[in-house]
Amino acid sequence: MHAMQYELTLPADYDTGIIRARVSRVGHRLDDWAGLGVKTYLLRERGVHGSPVSQYAPFYLWNTVEGMNAFLWGGPFQGLSDDFGRPAVRQWTGLAYEEGVAAGSPARFAVRRRRPVPDGAVYGKAMREAAEEAGRLAREDGAVLAAAAVDTSRWETVHFSLWEHAEFASVKADGDLFQVLHVSAPGRAALPGGRQW
Repeated sequence: MHAMQYELTLPADYDTGIIRARVSRVGHRLDDWAGLGVKTYLLRERGVHGSPVSQYAPFYLWNTVEGMNAFLWGGPFQGLSDDFGRPAVRQWTGLAYEEGVAAGSPARFAVRRRRPVPDGAVYGKAMREAAEEAGRLAREDGAVLAAAAVDTSRWETVHFSLWEHAEFASVKADGDLFQVLHVSAPGRAALPGGRQW
C-alpha cells in the first residue's frame, strides 16, 4: 500500500463551491481506476470545524505503484495542475490498513495527522506503534477505515481515518479534520489489511 496526498491552500475568500462543483463534475472518473484502493476528495474551510485555512487536499491509498503513476502521468493530475498550478505530492509507504467498525457506512469526514519520528527512536517500535494506532482508530465508534504510513525522507508518520460524523472524528482522532466530498474506492477490498511487514 502507498499513501499519497497533495494540498491546494485556497485564498481566505475563495468560493469553496467551485471545488464542490468540480468534484461533482469529475470525481467519478476514478471510481474504476486500476490500482487505486481509495481516493477521498477532501475539503477544509476556514472557520469551519476549527480549520485555520481553506484547502482542497485529496488523499489516496494505492494498491499499485503502476496505478499511482498512471494517475500522475496519465491525465487526471495534469488537469488539476493546469487549473490550479502544480502542487507538491507527498508520498508515504504503507504501515497498516484496517477496515473500521462502521465500514459499511458512508464516510463524511476524514482526519489526517502527521507526526515526526523522534530522533533516537527505535524504528521497529515506532512503526509498530503507528500500526497499532491505526488499529485503535478502526475500532472506535463511527470509524469507516484507518491507515498508517511513513515517509522515510522526512521521518514522518501519517495517520488517516474516515468517519461517519464530525463528532466521532473530532473526539476519537487527533489531527486535521476534513469534509469528504466524494470517495472513489475501486480497489478498497484489495487493500492489504493489518500490519504491512
